[in-house]
Amino acid sequence: MRKFLIAGNWKMNGGAEFASDLLSSIKEHKPAISEDVDVLVCPPFISLSMAIDQLHETDLLVGAQNMHQADEGAFTGEISAKMLVEAGCSYVILGHSERRAYFHETDQLIHEKTKNALAHDLAPVVCVGELLEERKSGDHFNVVKGQVQAAFDGLSSEEAVQIVVAYEPVWAIGTGETASPEQAQEMHAFIRSILKEHFGEIADAIRILYGGSMKPGNAGELLQQPDVDGGLIGGASLDAESFVSIITTAESLS
Repeated sequence: MRKFLIAGNWKMNGGAEFASDLLSSIKEHKPAISEDVDVLVCPPFISLSMAIDQLHETDLLVGAQNMHQADEGAFTGEISAKMLVEAGCSYVILGHSERRAYFHETDQLIHEKTKNALAHDLAPVVCVGELLEERKSGDHFNVVKGQVQAAFDGLSSEEAVQIVVAYEPVWAIGTGETASPEQAQEMHAFIRSILKEHFGEIADAIRILYGGSMKPGNAGELLQQPDVDGGLIGGASLDAESFVSIITTAESLS
């Protein structure tokens, strides 16, 4: 039985005051500690230490939105996995569609980051997903297969099970298009089938999140799909009421 993971990706939003207020509201209103749902927040780098301090006596997890693939060096403006672990992070988002699009991150680079995160016992949330033109051309399965295989290339089963996959149908984010629960399930099941080819039954323990604009209004239908193990939440994670509503929905389905 895979445990739901509800992860909030705050992206480049909010300073220290915003982060503190949002975390306080989430703590106040979220359901009591649960053994069935993990909750993760991923604030901007400058708010990580504050978030970790504010949440240290709760069951809320803290992760980063990105990291460099090297342990250290002359990489101005970058942050390493070692630094994130020392700060108290337990997860890191890698290969988000915005990183791929705006910062030209390649499958190979994401693989290198994944390996480095695992080497420091930092759980990667590896994002995969197709663009609108790739969906319309019918190439979406090939695109996602390539991304998944690249991220997991050469990993052991012990390493693979530590990874969370987040499926982002980029075509359904801010485009006016909508991904149905059936379309989400279809791709999640496809991703799991790829993982089974490489890791066998271990694939049944790997969580696959939906990252295509999950909101309180569609969370229930999405989370009821057999291969949807939670959500990577963007905009809705910046509003405590919306984020807690999604957590509550996951609790009710556990």
